[in-house]
Amino acid sequence: MRIQTFLLTMVAVSAFAQAPLPQGVEKKATVGGITEFDYPNGLRVLLFPDPSSPKVTVNMTYLVGSRHEGYGESGMAHLLEHMNFIQTTNGRSIKKELVDHGAQWNGTTDYDRTNYFETVTASDDNLKWALGLEADRMVKMRIEKQLLDTEMTVVRNEFERGENRPESILEERVVATAYLWHNYGKSPIGSRADIERVPIDKLAAFYRKYYQPDNAVLVIAGQFDPSKTLAMVAQTCGAIPRPTRKLDETYTVEPVQDGERYVELRRVGTNQAIDIAWHAPALSQPDSAALEVLGGIMSGGGGRGGGGTGRLYKALVDNKKALSARMGYEELHDPGFVLISATLSKDQSLDEARKTILDTVAGVVTEPPTREEVEREKTRILQGMEQSMANSQQAALGLTEMIASGDWRLYFLNYDQIRSVTPEDVVRVAKLYFKASNRTVGEFIPTPDPDRTEVPAAPDLDSVFKTYKTGMVVSQGEAFDPSPANIEKHLTRSKLANGMKVVMLPKSTRGGTVTATIQVRFGDEKTLAGKSAVGDMAGALLMRGTKTRTRQQIQDEMVKLNARINVFGCVDGANASIQTTSENLVPAMRLVADMLRDPVFPDAEFDQVRKQRLAGIENRRTEPGSLAPLALDRALNPYKRNDPRYVGTIDEDVEDTGKVTLDDVKKFYAQFYGGAHGELAIVGQFDTNAAGKAAAELFGNWTSAAAYQRITMSFQKTAPVNVKIETPDKQNATFEAGVVVPMKDTDPDYPAMVLANYIFGGSITSRMEDRIRNREGLSYGAGSSFTAPVEGDAASFGATASSNPKNTPKVEASFRDELTRTLAGGFTEKEVADAKRAYLDQRRVQRSQDQNLPRLIATREEYGRTLDWDAQMDAKLAALTTEQVSAAFRRHVDASAISIVKAGDFKAAGAYGE
Repeated sequence: MRIQTFLLTMVAVSAFAQAPLPQGVEKKATVGGITEFDYPNGLRVLLFPDPSSPKVTVNMTYLVGSRHEGYGESGMAHLLEHMNFIQTTNGRSIKKELVDHGAQWNGTTDYDRTNYFETVTASDDNLKWALGLEADRMVKMRIEKQLLDTEMTVVRNEFERGENRPESILEERVVATAYLWHNYGKSPIGSRADIERVPIDKLAAFYRKYYQPDNAVLVIAGQFDPSKTLAMVAQTCGAIPRPTRKLDETYTVEPVQDGERYVELRRVGTNQAIDIAWHAPALSQPDSAALEVLGGIMSGGGGRGGGGTGRLYKALVDNKKALSARMGYEELHDPGFVLISATLSKDQSLDEARKTILDTVAGVVTEPPTREEVEREKTRILQGMEQSMANSQQAALGLTEMIASGDWRLYFLNYDQIRSVTPEDVVRVAKLYFKASNRTVGEFIPTPDPDRTEVPAAPDLDSVFKTYKTGMVVSQGEAFDPSPANIEKHLTRSKLANGMKVVMLPKSTRGGTVTATIQVRFGDEKTLAGKSAVGDMAGALLMRGTKTRTRQQIQDEMVKLNARINVFGCVDGANASIQTTSENLVPAMRLVADMLRDPVFPDAEFDQVRKQRLAGIENRRTEPGSLAPLALDRALNPYKRNDPRYVGTIDEDVEDTGKVTLDDVKKFYAQFYGGAHGELAIVGQFDTNAAGKAAAELFGNWTSAAAYQRITMSFQKTAPVNVKIETPDKQNATFEAGVVVPMKDTDPDYPAMVLANYIFGGSITSRMEDRIRNREGLSYGAGSSFTAPVEGDAASFGATASSNPKNTPKVEASFRDELTRTLAGGFTEKEVADAKRAYLDQRRVQRSQDQNLPRLIATREEYGRTLDWDAQMDAKLAALTTEQVSAAFRRHVDASAISIVKAGDFKAAGAYGE
């Protein structure tokens, strides 16, 4: 692997060296296959060629975030990010162009930076378009009062969404209390008052000051010609004149904290929470590596279904003092912070949890981590960094934080520093930073002899990188056409003795990665009646221990195999996913087989999982985002109480989950679990013979004692409802609408309905979202959906939006009006043409992503289909006429049959006549 990557890197460097650079451009450092070029106008460009990727990512990072905001400007960087997706002074509609090009795109704002990215199908035309778009975004955006008035309410609604989560607000309060003067104490989202009152001239001045080439770093990653790309940059972003103004460096330094601080938050909610923060060094400071490893030791590598294995998790969750616990580290340009968070049920003690957290932290010094603990967490972190660099899109976005912290090469420096961390380093940083005088949890306590921590300054990066060389190496992959025909051409199919289908797609991948999906189904409508809670509990315990491995040993084996594995189940099936490297696929399959076939359901794990599930159910009682969709699902799916398809109330879910016993779980597993009705799909770099033999050995004799018959959803006509749910003290409301229509995906109208939904509410420039979000500024997120089953005939059309409770009536009115207008007037020729192009490109991009492809292949196999079905679907979509799309929408969507549920604090907002 090292030799291959070295040669590829040398070829890239040679190509750069041989091809003439655009006038004035200087080639700078090359590390890990990434090369920096500096343009005369101050723009820095990082090129990361990846011929194995069918995509190209353009990521522009501006070195401006909430750290750079002045008094009264909180949230300005984030608000400007939103404004920069609207319109340019030369008539470009940013969001529409992004959608029309089928791009994966977004913009994000943090403490030290703002970034914008788009990932598109690799081509010279697409790359030239993206670079031109970013050039216009840099200096030609319309920062005008009319546009601000609309977008401000969208941003305010994003703020309100965060206000609904007490855990998020608690973290914001703790960090604000920890920082007295430095802007890291201000959340990037800003304050409501500043968001609402920002003067347009100040926002425009902020834009002109910071959005300039000498304050930007452009990353281009994926499949592209480096020489052509450098020339394209020179013609677009590189052609923008260097500004005459000089940017001042921020100079505020947070003083040494001289005592413990405390903050209390009281809001509506169910679960209790505690956060404790400590000031910590910048990412560029060498101690950051040891703190990252310490964070892993405390939190553990857990994941969905797997639980945590770190010291904090064991001390709090395993000992039933908290429902969850984690430790995070905000590594930034200036000294950041470490944060420990724990969530508690209403019956658990905050005082006891706080004492346990502090005792566990102190235990790092009194009971130092073993070399095994340190190496385990180092391996997990390093594997994650290597996996990110194996995906050029992830790499392009991952460099954003390094750029913001001072230099993109920090990614590789941090990697090598983590490799060098020792148990002694972990103990040293624990002693240095985790002092009582350096933490924020509660009230101030005077101390006669303060023991304070002075966090070291960030080092001189020029001297750090003068002789630096990284040790990270990642192999290259092949260019692969993601068309259905080409995918189908490379597939091999077989069937195991028990009936399980095995489908394999071998190909060279960057980093030698391979992804697999296993899905099994069992039971029928009659035998699974009344067993939903038991089936969910059984599925949640699959990763909690087997006949040969404890939960910790399962997690350790995953790290050893450099594998990301998730195994879970529900009432009528179970699924497993694997992402690893070629040499570890078969061992990873063995680990998954162990969890699927030999779980032991330990008593302690059962008790812990049940408590966590009950707490999660209880937490939904006050959440608009849970209550509204639940009420709509119940209205649209009127099944009887014990039917596996029944949608229970919160009280019923609590009752059913509380009744489940460990014996119930074991009996359910013994009766139903088996692999006779299932699929195994593998995509990536692997030995097909070895994988096939392993599949036969591991799953070929795995059968279920119970008969299987797929449970389908049949159309049932229901009377429309319009329900309003009050959720006191919640600043964000949820709007849900839906109707069930008789259709399956073989219906002649299915392709037209898919495209009609895409035009109506399937993208940010769709009719619904363009109106409710872009033009009226009522919601941060709004859209529609349409799904139709392969078997059964209960298709569903739905819509959702968030908003300030005061604006929810306007959202409802706009949704109804836009739907009525669409049904009456149909779609335009341009809308249909643009949607076909964008949606087909989106489908192609989805097929190009190895993490999605195994699931797609397995689903096709489940229903006896090949990828030819996708080719036919693409052809049907491409052939649709405007009249066909409009007519299908009218035939199947009846505005008068739509059910609506909204949840929010409408009484306090004075909405709906309250």
